[in-house]
Amino acid sequence: MTDNETKDSRKTRYTKMALRDSLIELMQTRPILDISVKELCDQADISRSTFYAYYKDQYDLLKQIEDGTLTALEDMLKKYDNKGSARDMKQMVEEMLKYIADNSNSIQVLLSENGDINFQKRFFRRFTDRQKMMKYFVEKPVDEEKNEYYLVFVISGSVALVQHWLKNNMNIPIPELAAMLIKLTQWMG
Repeated sequence: MTDNETKDSRKTRYTKMALRDSLIELMQTRPILDISVKELCDQADISRSTFYAYYKDQYDLLKQIEDGTLTALEDMLKKYDNKGSARDMKQMVEEMLKYIADNSNSIQVLLSENGDINFQKRFFRRFTDRQKMMKYFVEKPVDEEKNEYYLVFVISGSVALVQHWLKNNMNIPIPELAAMLIKLTQWMG
């Protein structure tokens, strides 16, 4: 890679990061429907032509942020596909919580009332569609239909607990919250 390619890559990463951060900041106070590309570019101090070099519109930018978040979480889950011990479960939950903490601004916005409801549905489906999630949360096999209801309850409660944790400035340490989530989900089983 030449120096110019490195500089361009760095500049591109910076530009995309500035636009991403600006959109998240604007969405902290209002939904994307009320945010224009012009306003987003002004916030990021980037020209509209530069914006359009990377994205079709503000919805395309939001979708890329959402997709990146879902992919990162999915990749974490895949690492634990063939593992099932209590230690693996705790490690998986802690890793996910660390990712959420490191990306708290964007995840809090994505899961808020200003976020896209379709992302929230996709986020939820990513976890409830995973049959292997059942091995973590259900100790005794139940029929498939009841397992689905149980998993919907567990995931909904877990997401609500994480949202509460984010709104309270992550006031509980990650290992403690992970243990709480695991205990609550296993208690229900």
